Amino acid sequence: MTFVRTRLALDRMANGQILLVKLRGEEPRHNVPRTATEQGHAVLGQQEMPDGSLQIRIRKGGS
Repeated sequence: MTFVRTRLALDRMANGQILLVKLRGEEPRHNVPRTATEQGHAVLGQQEMPDGSLQIRIRKGGS
């Protein structure tokens, strides 16, 4: 479900824009970056946050 929300946000963005996503739980931490990359987007960075969440930056790819 987390990547569905991420994908909807990416769909509303222009190519090259950057999306900041905050993830909680092990499954989204693995699936969101992997799926974003598989769909042609670039994961620019990941940062552990003090509250235990993971913050990732995704640059929208595409043609």
